[in-house]
Amino acid sequence: MIRDSEKQRPHERLDVWRDAMALVEWIYRVTAPFPEAERLGLGMQLRRAAVSVPSNIAEGAARRSTAEYLRFLSMARGSLAEIGTQLEISQRLGYLAHDASLADLLDRTFARLNALIRSLEASRIREPDVSYESPIPNPQSHA
Repeated sequence: MIRDSEKQRPHERLDVWRDAMALVEWIYRVTAPFPEAERLGLGMQLRRAAVSVPSNIAEGAARRSTAEYLRFLSMARGSLAEIGTQLEISQRLGYLAHDASLADLLDRTFARLNALIRSLEASRIREPDVSYESPIPNPQSHA
């Protein structure tokens, strides 16, 4: 494993990645009791969308340019929107009760992801000719 001197990959230091990982765990727990038919339908969709969020944050952080990083963060944001919609569907169908803690985690993850995106976009505006340089040597080998 390639790690920096603090024994963490760069994305592992991001609060948004940590929140996204907690969201994955939460989604797996709340979808476990879904009816059998929905474990392979809506439950699987929720799980895939949840796994996509920290995965895209990590992959984006390993890319060599800010534009690529932003593209992966945008995909992560899309997956968060998908999770929100699928949780609402699950509640409407009676598979899940509203959970304020889960809603708060989803909102916090959205907010942190949006803040990271705004920060990277602002850095691109200030320094248009400077591309993001990944702290992971040869990040293409990890794609």
